[in-house]
Amino acid sequence: MQTVVGVRFKQAGKIYYFDPGEVQLQVEDHVIVETARGMEFGTVVIGPRQVSEEQIIQPLKPVIRRATVQDETKVKDNSLKEKEAFSVCEQKIITHNLPMNLVDVEYTFDVNKIIFYFTAEGRIDFRDLVKDLASVFRTRIELRQIGVRDEAKMMGGIGCCGRPLCCSTFLGDFEPVSIRMAKEQNLSLNPTKISGICGRLMCCLKYESDCYNGSCCKKVAQPRVGADVVTIDGDGKVHTLNPSKKTATVVFADGQSKSYPWEELVEKE
Repeated sequence: MQTVVGVRFKQAGKIYYFDPGEVQLQVEDHVIVETARGMEFGTVVIGPRQVSEEQIIQPLKPVIRRATVQDETKVKDNSLKEKEAFSVCEQKIITHNLPMNLVDVEYTFDVNKIIFYFTAEGRIDFRDLVKDLASVFRTRIELRQIGVRDEAKMMGGIGCCGRPLCCSTFLGDFEPVSIRMAKEQNLSLNPTKISGICGRLMCCLKYESDCYNGSCCKKVAQPRVGADVVTIDGDGKVHTLNPSKKTATVVFADGQSKSYPWEELVEKE
């Protein structure tokens, strides 16, 4: 077992484990840690805890120190520089006539590298752009092409539910979402109704998927749609299912329908 703390570098970003060493930390503390990109400023989101070696990606990097007032000031200064770099890069993209859309700019904490995130339809030859940016900023430049889901996560926005996007508020990783999940939940397959603002299937289709496919409802037998069943009110046929409530709507021969808990239904042989 190893003592670790979980650190995030962006809101709704991935959580990475670090060795706290002798530094006393708690949730919401700001820290300076060593990463593959150099020194980084992050926020503790998981307090000190013991985890097994299998859960740790080796080598486990250390927490250098708790962030100081000077460190936080530097982060704010970097944020202002990012806005300036964004404007400069947009102008350079126009100058080089490149078919790409700049999404975000990120300075590493030690200002050793500037990362420009962009979207594009295909591969872009941005070698001249990199040289141009390097001559302006006099530091290492990285241009990173991202997908539309990552773009939505960075930009943020309001979903069709009226709430802030899940990806930009709490989802650390994107999980695979398929059209099968929409079918299982009896949702309209109209792309405009089951797609997020990124144009891909909504992440929330995954939330109840396990319940609809029966993997979280093993204690109660799930009837089949179309099956003939016996109820306390007579024989009927299962019309629809509501796995979240574990109920089924049964239609009788006279056209009447009624909902029943799954455990009250007996499927005919």
